[in-house]
Amino acid sequence: MSRQTFRFDGKMGSLFPVLFQSIEESREEEGVCCPGKVNPGYEENVMIDVTLKEMLEAGVHFGHQTKRWNPKMKRFIYGERNGIYILDLQQTVRRFRVAREFAKSVVRNRGSILFVGTKRQAQPIIQQEAQRCGMYFVTERWLGGMLTNLQTVRKSVERLNKIEEMMESGQISRLPKKEVAQLEKEHEKLASILNGIRGLSHLPAAIFVIDPKKEHIAVHEANRLGIPVIAMVDTNCDPDMIQFPIPSNDDAIRSIRLITAGIADAVLDGALESQVQKGHETPVSESFSETKEEEDSEKKSGDEA
Repeated sequence: MSRQTFRFDGKMGSLFPVLFQSIEESREEEGVCCPGKVNPGYEENVMIDVTLKEMLEAGVHFGHQTKRWNPKMKRFIYGERNGIYILDLQQTVRRFRVAREFAKSVVRNRGSILFVGTKRQAQPIIQQEAQRCGMYFVTERWLGGMLTNLQTVRKSVERLNKIEEMMESGQISRLPKKEVAQLEKEHEKLASILNGIRGLSHLPAAIFVIDPKKEHIAVHEANRLGIPVIAMVDTNCDPDMIQFPIPSNDDAIRSIRLITAGIADAVLDGALESQVQKGHETPVSESFSETKEEEDSEKKSGDEA
């Protein structure tokens, strides 16, 4: 799909039909399923088309201002409108599907995924979706060493548990008021940071991140330990640090909710398959390695462009 510069009358809604038609024309040329057409190469035609429409409606395609971009995201950009980059939703749909399949595979093999999103608009969504699918989450602040020095973090969790035991047993009421106030303040701080990872005794098999630029410490720690990263990457992010990038608007609430809910659904599917296939190891699909080769090819083409 060639990159274009859009010219519109300034109305937000006028972008949708033109962009949708342009994407669908390109998908048809490349043999990708389109509404009303049967494509034997895909088993989930309806789901893919609905997802594309939902992405448009949720504003997943809106990137940052053209002056605030990372050139490494060039291969994911479809065009520009009024100084705003427009992401290529054809790539977003495909990579979102691959990321979900990977997440499902991780949980199917009884691994865990850590959901990370500390920006204000992402916090409630990350917590809600992580709890819905039974995964761990970080929404307040990423503690340095949360992955690379997990045992030290576990000591903080033990401290939190000890304070709560004192509160529940009434032991704290026998302490001086000043000490009680200090413990309550410490409890509030620890609980806000650690509540989502209390049961995390081993490293997660993968992490899912909203805005890897903001969560660069988490991404760096995961990369250092060889933990795969699934992330929403906006036009100002570095996709080279992400094993499963999902080109998307990481600022809009509807966009964050749509992508995060999709990953959570994949986790639930993986958990169900794990129960059905208990005791049977299922390897990660070879399609992931093929996708990485395709990514490298696209990256090379984008750099040469």
